[in-house]
Amino acid sequence: MNVYKFDEERNRREQAEREQSRKTPSGPPALNLPDIIVWLSGILIAIHLVRVFLLPVAWDNLVLALFAFWPIKYAFFANLSVIDMAASLWATVTYSLLHGGATHIIFNLLWMAIFGSAVARRFGTGRFLLFSALCSVGGAFAHLATHWGEPVPMIGASAAISGQMAAALRFVFELGGPLGAFRRSDPRAYFVPAQPLAECFKNQQVLVFVAVWFGLNIFFGLLSGPVAGEPASVAWQAHIGGFVAGLALFPLLDPVPRRSA
Repeated sequence: MNVYKFDEERNRREQAEREQSRKTPSGPPALNLPDIIVWLSGILIAIHLVRVFLLPVAWDNLVLALFAFWPIKYAFFANLSVIDMAASLWATVTYSLLHGGATHIIFNLLWMAIFGSAVARRFGTGRFLLFSALCSVGGAFAHLATHWGEPVPMIGASAAISGQMAAALRFVFELGGPLGAFRRSDPRAYFVPAQPLAECFKNQQVLVFVAVWFGLNIFFGLLSGPVAGEPASVAWQAHIGGFVAGLALFPLLDPVPRRSA
């Protein structure tokens, strides 16, 4: 009698395990992004939706006045009010939280999902946010240097994401990296040591990507009309500023010891 009960219990457990295995997905999740990328994307989308659908025009204009990057403020900095002085400082980062339209934010989020995810996995949340903020500042300075005194605001996360692209290029094409000729398929692919910058630019994949990226930015930036249906032109100088900042800042924040030349 005890033998029969043992067999029944074993059959019951085996049946439960088979049912559980059918419920458990066998493949990777469809959306496999670091938490910080998901949260940051949600924040950017929420800010844009609030501006578009909830804020009155006057309030949205106030948001732009306080948080967009205005080159004209720096030409008259000594004559600004205290709040405008403060705004001109924090705006070097906060402009990257605002976007001009649906196309603008969608393209930025797609690029961040591709390149920002790789950097976020390598850097961790704190380093990633600091790095992105500093790249935004680099983009703001490049835009200011080429648009001094202009009364037109700049918004968008493109400079920060350009910096993320620059950082990703330092390791994603390395041997064992996620896009390398010989690549790993586990999380350790994002922690391969980066070569010195001079060696990195000997990689043909890196050279082709950088050449295409710079060419497209300059081409669209020099067009005299709107791009991709948006009412404002591309701030390509800010993109390049963010990219250069990303190259310069990567070795300072990279947690992985560098590969010797």
